[in-house]
Amino acid sequence: MWHRAVAAALVIAALAVSSPAFAHHSFAVFFQTSRSISVTGVVTAIEFSNPHGLIHLTVTKPDGTLETWTAETNSPSILVRRGWSKNTLKIGERVTLKGWPARDGARYLRMQNAYRADGRMIGKPFDPNAD
Repeated sequence: MWHRAVAAALVIAALAVSSPAFAHHSFAVFFQTSRSISVTGVVTAIEFSNPHGLIHLTVTKPDGTLETWTAETNSPSILVRRGWSKNTLKIGERVTLKGWPARDGARYLRMQNAYRADGRMIGKPFDPNAD
């Protein structure tokens, strides 16, 4: 009986150690690097966390239906160097996010730059040599 408990504990420990490796993924595998898109919507949630931040938007399509988009950002330390803080965006704020779309067609992108409703860029422009 105790063998099963030990085996279960080892499996749980192995999963706990390996899960961070899945969180940080290869950029080119998941995103279309040959093109970028822009998505405009209302911020519904912000995750200023490692290894990548996330910005969730509700986007109103031309026919009036709503869809949810998620933008993956750089890590918080890189965002801070680009002029961001965890309070840069507010829930309910309308923004446009420009970035590389997911290869699988999901409503998910890797953010290059973000813009306020009046068109002003948020933070410093994306610099692939610095990021």
